[in-house]
Amino acid sequence: MLRTLLASLCTIGGMSALATADVADFLEARHDSVTGEVVLYGLYPVYENRAAGEGRKIALEVLVLPAKAEKAKPDPIFYFAGGPGVSALTARITFRDTVWRQDRDVVFISQRGTGGTVRLDCELPGGNDDLAGYLDPVFDPESLRDCLRTLELEADLRMYSTPTAMDDINEIRAALGYGRINLMGGSYGTRAALVYMRRHPETVRCAVLNGVAPLKFTNPLYHAWGAQLAIERIFAECEDDDACNAAFPDLQRKLETVLARLDEEPVPVTLRHPATGEEVPAMLDREGFAEGLRIMMYRDSRRVPLHVQRAFEGSVDAFAQAALEADRSIRDSIAFGMLLCVTCSEDIARIDPELIGPLTEGTFSGPGRVQRQMEACEVWPRSDLPEGFAEPVCVDVPVLILSGSLDPVTPPEWGELLAAQLPRSRHVIVPGAHGVLGPCVNSIVQEFLELVNVEDLDTSCVRRMGLGPFVLEN
Repeated sequence: MLRTLLASLCTIGGMSALATADVADFLEARHDSVTGEVVLYGLYPVYENRAAGEGRKIALEVLVLPAKAEKAKPDPIFYFAGGPGVSALTARITFRDTVWRQDRDVVFISQRGTGGTVRLDCELPGGNDDLAGYLDPVFDPESLRDCLRTLELEADLRMYSTPTAMDDINEIRAALGYGRINLMGGSYGTRAALVYMRRHPETVRCAVLNGVAPLKFTNPLYHAWGAQLAIERIFAECEDDDACNAAFPDLQRKLETVLARLDEEPVPVTLRHPATGEEVPAMLDREGFAEGLRIMMYRDSRRVPLHVQRAFEGSVDAFAQAALEADRSIRDSIAFGMLLCVTCSEDIARIDPELIGPLTEGTFSGPGRVQRQMEACEVWPRSDLPEGFAEPVCVDVPVLILSGSLDPVTPPEWGELLAAQLPRSRHVIVPGAHGVLGPCVNSIVQEFLELVNVEDLDTSCVRRMGLGPFVLEN
């Protein structure tokens, strides 16, 4: 295992560094500006066409945060990022000081297409010179056709499926010298972890899945449905809160009024440039409002009633600015070409168009997102998936499932479904949105890593958690 090769710590120029003489030959010790410490980093080459085992190779980034304890446990944590299209390495700062890292290495690998020598990125609406573009649909057909022509020159886009990527991860696990590993995944990363467990169950000690997207979750068919569940729950919570209800009564009617106005005519808004502070004019339509509201709910439910109230009153600049910042964060982190490689083959291909109406009718988001993504996938190359890919994953691995009570994209209903499919699992619903965090969650995860037993977990701290008060004014 890798840790046994990290024989000692040495000091280089006053900086703590890992001695690397015996470390896997593709890794080297280096100072990481993100975490502010010495990590192990390297590029690991894999065949783009794994089945052929020949031809072009691509290199994946590998970063290891070594355990802080002098003697580490042999089973590290492997982290799987969301998106799809986000590099796992972007999450390393959140693991730097976690209790889980005290006696376990944490490994981050850029899933193929998200980093290393190949990042399948697309130029989309939005940017420092196009702030208004952040309020436009991300799945712009013309932009994506241009992206496809560019990416096909550097990559075989049929080779970027989740099953293929998980075989990469297993190969790198073996190259690092690890035996059994603990998986942690969030959002799409939970699907990646599930696929990994199905393909390589003998290597998995346990898994923690946060904001789950099981195989039945066909992205983005359920986005509008999930967001509607979340906003109805937020509105109900506000109605039961005396201060919130007094400030923002009848929110559902007000939201419907705002959407009806925007259906008739977009409204002008003024955006503030995040770098220069310059005021930039833009237009906000119904789809831009709905998508901005949906994405904001990933992290912040406490301002939703205020945003709806102000929009009803005709003041939407603050909302548009918040939507821009939320959308900018999403677009900057995701390699959208990789997202399309995964979703066109694994999700869109399985969507029954007749389900779009029933799952989007009456929702504030509507069918626009799924229709646009389906249109983009009409021309996108598709991977060959293994037989039974869409079947539920049912493996004999201890799994802790975490759901945010107000998650707008992977609501707790998906956690319940997955728990019924995994015989050694436990589903814990935590006050929060998409990807629950905090001291209580951390303590539950740490206990699970130690016990590897869902039955004996103490989850009582969840009952003492809260989301804090609603924001009542700007």
